Amino acid sequence: MTPPPIDRARIEAAVLELLAAIGEDVGRPGLESTPRRVADAYSEFFSGLGVDAADLVRQATVAAEPHQLGEVVIVRDISFRSMCEHHLLPFVGVAHVAYVPGETIVGLGALPRVVDALASRPQLQERLGEEIADAVQVGARPDGVLVVLDAAHGCVTTRGPRQTGSTTVTLASRGALSEPAARAEAVALMGTLRV
Repeated sequence: MTPPPIDRARIEAAVLELLAAIGEDVGRPGLESTPRRVADAYSEFFSGLGVDAADLVRQATVAAEPHQLGEVVIVRDISFRSMCEHHLLPFVGVAHVAYVPGETIVGLGALPRVVDALASRPQLQERLGEEIADAVQVGARPDGVLVVLDAAHGCVTTRGPRQTGSTTVTLASRGALSEPAARAEAVALMGTLRV
């Protein structure tokens, strides 16, 4: 699926209006290129709109013999950035994605592409983890999926409570990795929970 086109002219006009609304002189030299720069940034931040993440996984699966499957596959520390849909402020962090192969294995490069595509749209961290898990489940039909996200949110670090050292951890699980013992083992292997 082709992402919808980003309307750069509307973004630029909106940025000019926002700057005027906060009392800025939109004609001053330091702001001349700001609308274009924001349009560039938004084109990147929201490039995942319209991308079929399950298809990214499906295209990267290969059939495997039972002796090739292993028990669990984990890709740790996938860096991501997203834009919180509540304040349009960024949240940045790492994703850890685990799956228990069914009849196929997934090309490991597909998992960061899935995380990036789903993070590159207005998002909530809780929904992002669920969408990643769903994409892997639908695209590869594994026996289990676990997604752990650990992110710092601009709305928490730069406004309101201003908790600069705070992060949020969310989990989404499917199938065999929803079972508490298997989930705990996978989380331990990810090394995400530090006491």
